[in-house]
Amino acid sequence: MKVLASDKIAEVGLKLFHDAGIEAEMKTGLPEDELIKIIGEYDGLVVRSETTVTAKIIEAGKNLKIIGRAGVGVDNIDLNAATKKGVIVVNSPEGNTVAAAEHTFSMLLSMARQIPQAHMKLKSSVWDKKSFKGVEVLNKTLGVVGLGKIGRRVASYALGMGMKVIAYDPFVTAEYAKAMGIELGDLDTVYSKADFITFHVPKNKDTQNMVNAQTIAKMKKGVRLVNVARGGIINEKDLYDALKSGYVAAAALDVFEKEPCESSPLFELDNIVVTPHLGASTVEAQVNVAIDVVEQIIEVLKGGAARSAVNIPSMKPELIEPVRPFMSISEKLGKFASQIIKGAVKKVKVEYSGEIAEKDVSPLTTIVIKGLLEPALDVKVNFVNAPIIAKERGIEIVESKNKEAKDFASLISVTVETEKGKREVGGTVFSGLGDRLVSIDGFKVDASPQGSMLIINNIDKPGTIGRVGTFLGENNINIASMDVGRIKAKETAVMVLNVDAVVSDNLLEKLTKLEGISNATSVKL
Repeated sequence: MKVLASDKIAEVGLKLFHDAGIEAEMKTGLPEDELIKIIGEYDGLVVRSETTVTAKIIEAGKNLKIIGRAGVGVDNIDLNAATKKGVIVVNSPEGNTVAAAEHTFSMLLSMARQIPQAHMKLKSSVWDKKSFKGVEVLNKTLGVVGLGKIGRRVASYALGMGMKVIAYDPFVTAEYAKAMGIELGDLDTVYSKADFITFHVPKNKDTQNMVNAQTIAKMKKGVRLVNVARGGIINEKDLYDALKSGYVAAAALDVFEKEPCESSPLFELDNIVVTPHLGASTVEAQVNVAIDVVEQIIEVLKGGAARSAVNIPSMKPELIEPVRPFMSISEKLGKFASQIIKGAVKKVKVEYSGEIAEKDVSPLTTIVIKGLLEPALDVKVNFVNAPIIAKERGIEIVESKNKEAKDFASLISVTVETEKGKREVGGTVFSGLGDRLVSIDGFKVDASPQGSMLIINNIDKPGTIGRVGTFLGENNINIASMDVGRIKAKETAVMVLNVDAVVSDNLLEKLTKLEGISNATSVKL
């Protein structure tokens, strides 16, 4: 067996391959066409961020069984192409946890004491003590947005420094946070109370530009912001304006909207600390991710399972095949539920009815949990770690079967219980139609769970549908399809619309003010 490392990895990784009897070569800087010519010789491929593993490369890898990313992000790997070809993709989601957390706190302290600015001035032969009066962190409040592994570690550092910590995480309960000495609050509470705020969330439709002029206005005047998570979470123009005016006292950024970022108006300001995406750049982190990925590749090539696979071939074929037709709807139900719930998740119940209940549905439950957790966490949720992450966060998972059919030959129902109530969604697979959403909170519907969707709770009375259609038309939102579910005439009902564009929060707020509309939620699948 042979493995190619097309990016530079720690030498210890290559030694592990050799010790396991696997031939390993490191050839870096190869363009796509050169990689296509030679990839057919190899059973495994190791990359970092430099190599882009395209569908053409994967297709040419006739012997390729596994691709390992020595790091967290897998944006440079075509996951769809790998999945279709049955190639496992693994990453190292925890190898840089300590490095990222330490860098976050280093940035926070550097910003508080203006260390880089003082350093540069002294290096320019100017002894200036008056210009660099810092602030202490003792007894200050740190706001942590996202209590994943990195966020929790940063919080522990802050507590050790005598800071108070308040955090926001939609998948953490108050009890779980309290056990760590952390107060839990909603985003507005974190913004209004914190002297320092650090972000540890993924970049998605909910977090992109989450720090903007409007949200900055909710923060304390003189707040200090740190982002070592993802570029684009903070709107850089709005941050520039807030730093320039002094409303935000200082900021520390390791990541940017566009990278590499070699020039920015932000760089002209004296109250900002910047580094070129160094969160994972420690000797230990690079060794850790190399060892982690190499060990997984060795395990898979010797017939075992990967612990950090990010695509579906990581599950054993004998478990996948009997339930494969229901894998897509299972993940969509989890993702759908994650976008309509409010509050920290306490319990998830997945019920299987009809023919599907005759099978081993444990892979489907895992897929539901992955779909539920993935949109909100700062770590890659995969088919191996999803149950572990749920357990870490105190989420109870209940799986039940009912061999009696409920309206459909097979039905999957997902009920999510949070601190603020319960939501239920149900789905099935129709021959010729594919995945279908068939229930929401007890209302029977028939909708295609894909793309941009709009879920509206309303009073069932004449004119309501027309008002919604007119409103969306006036705001240039085209309706692709619509279904209405109700239990009893002239009482509550639900509308499910597939639309051609994401409905903004501003439009959702205006929509709920229409006569007869009680709630409107945008869902993206």
